[in-house]
Amino acid sequence: MSAPATKTTAMPGTAPVNQAILAQTRAELTMALRRGESLLVTIIIPTVLLFLAMWLHIAPGTQSAQIAFLLPGILTAAIMSTSLVSLGIATAYDRYYGSLKRLGSTPLPRWGLISAKIVTVLAIEAAQTVLLVLIATIFFGWRPTGSLPLALLVMLIGTAAFVGLGMLMAGTLRAEATLAGANGLFILFLAIGGVVLPVNHLPAVIQQIAQILPAAALSDALRSAMSPAGINGGSLLLLTAWAVVLLVAAALTFKWE
Repeated sequence: MSAPATKTTAMPGTAPVNQAILAQTRAELTMALRRGESLLVTIIIPTVLLFLAMWLHIAPGTQSAQIAFLLPGILTAAIMSTSLVSLGIATAYDRYYGSLKRLGSTPLPRWGLISAKIVTVLAIEAAQTVLLVLIATIFFGWRPTGSLPLALLVMLIGTAAFVGLGMLMAGTLRAEATLAGANGLFILFLAIGGVVLPVNHLPAVIQQIAQILPAAALSDALRSAMSPAGINGGSLLLLTAWAVVLLVAAALTFKWE
């Protein structure tokens, strides 16, 4: 005789939470697609940055060396523009207008809202990545030389870090403060985060500050993952630490209203 089948049951409350997260993810994706102007900006800004940086020869070396340096940096800018600026500002104004207040009375936990937003951001970043890689390949002769799985892992961790930062600001600050702060941080990270200018070209004092920022950790880890030299373990570890700290802080401090 065969052994009797064992009946398994989900933990109480798990199903409603999972359903709430799935529903919120669908809603976030729908709302993101409806924000045409925001979606346009998150795609146009990194694209324009890539063309300008290449045409102005900001990075040193031959064209192949320049695009090898700049593409990971522009991908970093794309992640920041989507995860920090677009997501952070949109969430802050959703909170300001009371759109998030109703979610506080549903089974959706704060970490569930953050998870739904991470999935939405990753979907947008996938389109950004394909576009930027095509531009780099067609116009500037870029060819892949590193590890695709490692590069995707770095981008995932970087997305988590900047979603955490954007949600931390959106969930604790006024909408106007989030608007100013997210844009200000984006500009700062572009300037000293190793995005289009190598960190070692900065003044010594600024270098020390830049090297511990999440933007520099992401750009350096992604650049090393996309090169034959292999991943920079120190940058990846620093980026992971930023991701954990920022996501936990956002989940613990986020206010629905």
